[in-house]
Amino acid sequence: MARIGIRTEDKSRWEARAPLVPDDVKRLIQDYHLEVSVQSSRTRVFTDEAYRAAGAEVTDSLADCPVIAGVKEIPPELFEANKTYVYFAHVIKGQSANMPALRRLLELGCQLIDYERILDAQGRRLVLFGPFAGRAGMIDSLWALGRRLQHEGVTTPFAEVQPAHRYDDLAHAKRALGRIGGLIRRDGLPEAVRPLVCGFAGYGAVSHGAQEIYDCLPVEEVPPDQLGSVGSSGTLCYKVVFKEEHMVERIDASAPFQLQEYYDYPDRYRAKFFPYVEHLTLLVNCIYWEPKYPRMITRDHLRRFYGGNARPRLRVIGDITCDVGGSVECTVRSTTPDNPVYVYEPATGKTLDGVAGDGPVILAVDFLPCELPVDSSNFFSRALSPLVPALARADFSRALADSGLPSELQRATIVYRGELTEPYRYLHEYLG
Repeated sequence: MARIGIRTEDKSRWEARAPLVPDDVKRLIQDYHLEVSVQSSRTRVFTDEAYRAAGAEVTDSLADCPVIAGVKEIPPELFEANKTYVYFAHVIKGQSANMPALRRLLELGCQLIDYERILDAQGRRLVLFGPFAGRAGMIDSLWALGRRLQHEGVTTPFAEVQPAHRYDDLAHAKRALGRIGGLIRRDGLPEAVRPLVCGFAGYGAVSHGAQEIYDCLPVEEVPPDQLGSVGSSGTLCYKVVFKEEHMVERIDASAPFQLQEYYDYPDRYRAKFFPYVEHLTLLVNCIYWEPKYPRMITRDHLRRFYGGNARPRLRVIGDITCDVGGSVECTVRSTTPDNPVYVYEPATGKTLDGVAGDGPVILAVDFLPCELPVDSSNFFSRALSPLVPALARADFSRALADSGLPSELQRATIVYRGELTEPYRYLHEYLG
């Protein structure tokens, strides 16, 4: 019988997610006659007993499993020769921290299948935690806003928001935010925070998840070009969604903005986003970014913005994408759920843990979905489990095209039999 292993997560004590949940494991065993081994874990949100009840073997070792699925990065010393590993490898940008793991997979003749690259024929991601990164990140950003305003002596209903990991589940968080929305409708927001405007950079799955949470409040959406004329209602929370055409402009103004041209030739474009920032109370960053693209916010922008006499409206940047030094350059380090925010001080370039300081509060937790582990794991598992029978039964002694892997998994295969596959051979330049 084909067998797949589910590893315990060891990157962080906060990591409680699982790639396959007990209900889906039970279906895989009963309907597809797979054998599933689950590495025992004290941190996983689903207990060992729940997997046993589903029919899985709970074990300390996955030595007998030819295919091993996890969530986060796997330490290189744990790889075994000729096995297939399925997880978020974070190598496709040549991330230096993960090149040792990629080298080891090549040396051992392994297969690497990266969830991030499981795409349909149109290039859309199929197996992802993104909506839950958005949901948890928005909850945490509203919590940070409440704390920052409280520090300033401004009392708002946002002071009642808790970090995402303190809610029982997503439904609990939404009920709590719905009550806060009711307070805003009834009592309004204080003059010092009007108008409250939240900007969302990006419009994909992460952004949709974040907007879903924000929409628990009494929201009115405005287009970017009308930000300067937003009203000052205290019973509304304003929302604006930014797309690429709002973030960049063509250097040669004689030609119009073209989205595909921007993706293919980003050097023809320059940033134009920062003037919007003066109108925002809260910015939630949900975009995919690589160094070839212009930054939305630079340190120099912030030095000038916070260098005047008036206090800027911007209180919080919820950097859900958490690219350190990336599209939001003042995201200079990542954080954890127990210490999720710091203030970036533009004048000095220093950071101060917490919400006090002369600069924006930065939320930069780099594994936000782990704050809603049950809901996010169920969502992820429902997407992954239909691909598992073919994955477990694939013949990795054959050429990739003949292995039996479905096309979605073939596209996501970065390493096959110890070699980088054709779409990922560019990674050789990062391996040294």
